[in-house]
Amino acid sequence: MKTKGETRASDVHTRMRADILSCELKPGDKLRFEALKDRYDVSFSTLREALARLSAESLVVSEGQRGFVVAPVSIADLKDLTNARVLLEREVLRLSMEYGDDKWEADILASYHRMDRLQTRLGAHYYFDEEWARLHGAFHRSLVCACKSPVLLDMRLHLFDRANRYRRMSSQFRTKWRPKDVEHKAIMDATLDREPEALDLIGRHIRETTENVIEFAGHLFVQDEVTASVV
Repeated sequence: MKTKGETRASDVHTRMRADILSCELKPGDKLRFEALKDRYDVSFSTLREALARLSAESLVVSEGQRGFVVAPVSIADLKDLTNARVLLEREVLRLSMEYGDDKWEADILASYHRMDRLQTRLGAHYYFDEEWARLHGAFHRSLVCACKSPVLLDMRLHLFDRANRYRRMSSQFRTKWRPKDVEHKAIMDATLDREPEALDLIGRHIRETTENVIEFAGHLFVQDEVTASVV
């Protein structure tokens, strides 16, 4: 059973994590203890524990004696993250297609239906909706949850959440949207049919998202000299 202190630390970790992923706390923001104490109404020791967890997730960066900052974003980091995601996503999808059963198939269909129905109701601005974002994540998770590897699934979720910061930043500046419903349907159909093409479709889906993020939000990113190929 968790102690009261552990529960408070988990709560503030969850809240601060959500604020970082939604860009309420922006990349590069200094995380000053006094301001955080007031914002989350917790003790300094609880904040330190939450920040240590976020640092382990690469969402905040320790600057030694100068404290913590929200992890910066850069094109090099995004491309590196994308390459790692494609490698991992293809593998967990391949394993899920090998091990998936009838329940797995039914869960994929149900997850897609919920996401697609909400997208239809929301219309052109679906991308800004928090519930759609949750259902979108659930759909992608349903595709790979039969892989029989909790370790790989934890790694995948960690990378998915890091990429979500970039998607959220991009959504603020985009003027057009890809027909994601078509892409999602194609990925689902190929996955349920155990078609090897599903692996290429999911890789392309991730890489095209990255290309759009760079196109619409690249001006917000740290410009660094280190580059990584996204192809």
